[in-house]
Amino acid sequence: MQLDKFTDYALRVLMTLAVRAPDRVPTSVIAALFGLSEHHLSKVATQLARDGFVVSARGRNGGLSLARRADETSIGEVVRAMKRGDPVVECFGANRSCLILPACGLRDPLTQAQEAFFATLDRYTLADVTRSRSALAVLLET
Repeated sequence: MQLDKFTDYALRVLMTLAVRAPDRVPTSVIAALFGLSEHHLSKVATQLARDGFVVSARGRNGGLSLARRADETSIGEVVRAMKRGDPVVECFGANRSCLILPACGLRDPLTQAQEAFFATLDRYTLADVTRSRSALAVLLET
């Protein structure tokens, strides 16, 4: 499976917040760190807030912070939320118009592969992927 940019950016935001916790970090700072569009990253931050992964505060001392501890956030949960149910292949979704669908032998292997992908990600938390906190902090300095 390939992660889209939206999901990739969401994971980067969460990792940055985990390293800098409990501080608030403005979206503009995260965008500058990674050389990303602030506008696009704002959309990612909005989705992360809607899904309960971050808390967003406006104003002079505003920014993003984690909504819960890093060890309570599964990477699989984040990826599922950001992908918003996007299927691996179109026949897993609403589009059932593929000519070979009734006899296709790919559906079961692809279903198993998708389940294995998420099962692996479910075993890791945000805390697990930011264990090198001090090394990450150096790389994420502004």
